Amino acid sequence: MNIYEEQKMMTLYGLVGFGAVGWGTSPHIRCASLLLVPKMLGKEGRLFVLGYALAAIYEGPAANLRHNLNEAVASLGCTVELQINNTRAAWRVSTAPLRAVFKGLLGSKESLRAEAQNISSSFKDLDTQVSSETGYTPEDTAGSEEAAQGVRTHRALAPRHHLSTQKMYEMKTKLRCSNVVNQAILSCRRWFDQKHERCTQRIWVPLLRHLLCLPMKFKFFCGIAKAMGVWCRSRIPVEGNFGQTYDSLNQSIHDLGGEFSATIDFKAEKQAGLVGLNVSWERVSTELRDHVRSQEARLEWGLGLLQVLLSCTFLLIIRASFSYVDSYNGDIRFDNIYISTYFCQIDERRKKLGRRSLLPLRKAEKKTVIFPYSPTIQATEMRNVVRELMETLPILLLFLVLCGLDWALYSIFDTIRHHSFLEYSFRSSHKLEVKVGGDSMLAWLLRKTIGALNTSSETVVESNNMPCLPQPLCLNAKAYLRAALPSALLVCLCLLQAFGYRLRRVIAAFYFPKREKQRTLFFYNELLRKRAAFTQLRRAAIVRQARQQRAPRHRLVDILHRYCPLLRPWLRRRCVVCQAPETPESYVCPTPDCEAVYCRSCWDDMRQRCPACTPREELSSSAYCDSNDDATYAE
Repeated sequence: MNIYEEQKMMTLYGLVGFGAVGWGTSPHIRCASLLLVPKMLGKEGRLFVLGYALAAIYEGPAANLRHNLNEAVASLGCTVELQINNTRAAWRVSTAPLRAVFKGLLGSKESLRAEAQNISSSFKDLDTQVSSETGYTPEDTAGSEEAAQGVRTHRALAPRHHLSTQKMYEMKTKLRCSNVVNQAILSCRRWFDQKHERCTQRIWVPLLRHLLCLPMKFKFFCGIAKAMGVWCRSRIPVEGNFGQTYDSLNQSIHDLGGEFSATIDFKAEKQAGLVGLNVSWERVSTELRDHVRSQEARLEWGLGLLQVLLSCTFLLIIRASFSYVDSYNGDIRFDNIYISTYFCQIDERRKKLGRRSLLPLRKAEKKTVIFPYSPTIQATEMRNVVRELMETLPILLLFLVLCGLDWALYSIFDTIRHHSFLEYSFRSSHKLEVKVGGDSMLAWLLRKTIGALNTSSETVVESNNMPCLPQPLCLNAKAYLRAALPSALLVCLCLLQAFGYRLRRVIAAFYFPKREKQRTLFFYNELLRKRAAFTQLRRAAIVRQARQQRAPRHRLVDILHRYCPLLRPWLRRRCVVCQAPETPESYVCPTPDCEAVYCRSCWDDMRQRCPACTPREELSSSAYCDSNDDATYAE
């Protein structure tokens, strides 16, 4: 809720005015106002200091503990990222030569394409020769029945089947060979015809002309060339794997004309960091950091709410002050256990008048009253002090645990920072050399392709985990002292509470003196009544303590009492009346079944009569009763 400054000032002026009016008109308000001081030393004041103690603990060891935990989380995430980066760098360095080879091949794509075009153009001559149908005519097939049948078969089956290059080239070669033989026969016959014609022209004598030119009619000798047809059919000069070689070469030349490209594909398999958990370390680190931040936000919200609530404790202090004033004036038994100056004056006046007095008090009575001028904490106050100290113990344990955890975590993280330095060194060397000899086209092509593998590299990658080491903070002695002061003040308030509570009665008695006299007189008369019936009132407790003493002690207790002098003050028997330790002056009841222990003063108070073994009727008789007829009360 936002409050403007004007509203704050108006509220402040109103409270001051109300307090001034109440201070001037009402003693109750004046008394309650002064009671704020001792109340600050009591439970309400400790509740107010508790807020500062928690804030100091949170700003001191708790904040430092949170910082060190954040450093641990950040160090874990940084270490994981460093491992991932080192693995990625090692992978890149190891695959760099291979990537360089493929990049070199892709860079020489244009030159390879130009050379492939040159090879393709050079191959065209051979391709034209193989696929050409020159060198023979369909009429030449008449001289070769097998070739003619093959050609007819090829032409008939061409739409449905494709003969192999080897078969086609063999048939074409046979046809060309037959064509050469036929041309030779035709040339031979033309030669004979020409020679016969020239012979008839030169020799004009008819009979002699026919006789001498007759050999020029022997054209049948030209048929001898047909013998070469047999050679063409049986011993054709074509290798058996010519067609297969031609097809492979033709396919290779055709592939060289395509695009030259290369891609590198790799698959990374992610493995689970934990069994059954397929989550990356980056996600684990992020989730852990977010979880720590969410817990910090919740803790800060809770502490803020607690501080707001504790800041309202002054209302409880004011309420407790007014409540004490009301109880002081309304209940005469409330906080009426002090042996004040007026109490001593009453007792002194009774002594002068010869009446029964109370001072000095018996030991058993001293445990139920408070002497306000005593500088020590008395038995009645000690019970409250111990209870308040036990209530303060959790905050002290919290402070000690947080300080111990902070110091332990700092020691661990500091040891890790000084002894966990790692230096990563990755060295990679690569050298590959492929030599291709020869001057042929294939050798040149291999040098252009496989020769790109001739690479060499040497890489050194060095890194360390110095940026990922935790940087914990250590609280100095001043910080620990600043965090411990509110807790120490809390303990001091527990010890000062007894003296603060004594001051409450003094302040109330100053503003209400008549009421204080009434309370003191009532307290004195009540002690007189208790003193008169002291033995009867204490008999049940005395009998119970005597029975406990008669019970056999454990053997271990006897051994400790015998051999451990330091433990004897706590192992000795105690007075059944005031619980004082047994001394050589203590009195032990001589009754065999009783053996109750009394200190000398308590034995005198019991009128030298053991209530534990004396019947109740005898204790009630006037001879052993503290009350008598002349016992009058104070006025």
